[in-house]
Amino acid sequence: MKLAFNLLVIGAGITPAHAPQLARLKAHGYDALEIPVFSGNPAQYRDIGRILADLGITPGAAAVATPEANPVSPDPAIRARARDHHRWIVDCTHAMGGEIIAGPLHSPVGVFTGLGPTDTERGHCVDAMRALADYAGDAGIRVSAEAVNRFECYMMSTMAEASRIFHEVDHPNYGYMFDTFHANIEEKDAPATYERYHREINHFHVSENDRGVPGTGHVPFRAHFQALRRCNYDGWLTVEAFGRALPELAGATRVWRDLFDDLDALFADSAAFIRREWALAGEGLTA
Repeated sequence: MKLAFNLLVIGAGITPAHAPQLARLKAHGYDALEIPVFSGNPAQYRDIGRILADLGITPGAAAVATPEANPVSPDPAIRARARDHHRWIVDCTHAMGGEIIAGPLHSPVGVFTGLGPTDTERGHCVDAMRALADYAGDAGIRVSAEAVNRFECYMMSTMAEASRIFHEVDHPNYGYMFDTFHANIEEKDAPATYERYHREINHFHVSENDRGVPGTGHVPFRAHFQALRRCNYDGWLTVEAFGRALPELAGATRVWRDLFDDLDALFADSAAFIRREWALAGEGLTA
């Protein structure tokens, strides 16, 4: 597996000025990083990609749908903008040498109709995800759509909903993400749910129940890692924690307080916890 970190905790725009923090993440043992792709152009991401390549870090993209480019909007002009937005994400990810795009690409977080997804909306979602998978596949990039809990999203909140869309998209370059924070809210038995759908899941977020430091809350990470190891998962284990560095994101994720002491402690403690628990999960399977 690759130990990875989602950099939204630092900010929405990663630039060469963040090189010292990127180097510290490498020193803490991270193999890969999810770089937020929220703004900018491919040339800017190419610069970041060079820094990551020099450090020996594999990049990927953390990306979202937006209200202005909503893939499931009833307005065809907005859906068209969503296709353009998806292609822009792919172009930026390709420029930095990224191998995966992960996040709620299917619909914007915090946008609700007051109802669950309609068949028409689901059809728009499937069409958009298939088009994204096609375009990303041509660039050699995998797509991992993130199921986000019902308080943040209504289109895809559970693994069952993600699986339904997965089968309708029916594209070899398309999969979906398992995030322990969202699964802790939505799934009856989250580790068992992972095992049920593991052949369709192509990315994994390690996120505590309060979105702070993994291992300091009640998410059953040992059971999760045992499930991953039973299923021979060999992808990214990506730490996703949130802070208040980005006010818009803090508001969207309802982070009103500090969830860790400082970034270096978050980097170090998360890496140490995951490596220890991953090893212990393996021992438990052979005991």
